[in-house]
Amino acid sequence: MKKTWKVLKEESFGAIIKDAGNSREFKTGSWRTKKPVWNENACTHCLFCWLYCPDSCIIVENGKMKGIDYNYCKGCGLCASVCPTTKKGKAIKMEEEVL
Repeated sequence: MKKTWKVLKEESFGAIIKDAGNSREFKTGSWRTKKPVWNENACTHCLFCWLYCPDSCIIVENGKMKGIDYNYCKGCGLCASVCPTTKKGKAIKMEEEVL
């Protein structure tokens, strides 16, 4: 059997990004099965959670954590895994999402 090679033509396929920067219009929080729950009393405000959150869901005001934006949180658990354990326990723990 003779092998033949197909030649790919160089073509310019273009695209137009009509509404750039529109990710905030699409709420993705309903994808998660677990959600991070924040205990303000145990929080040291180290902001590791804010640093590691891939979806920028950690709400920070004046250098302190104020909460979690559940509209966009996908429940990956990175915030809970980097949260340091103190005498009061972890400030962020993952819990089953109740729909």
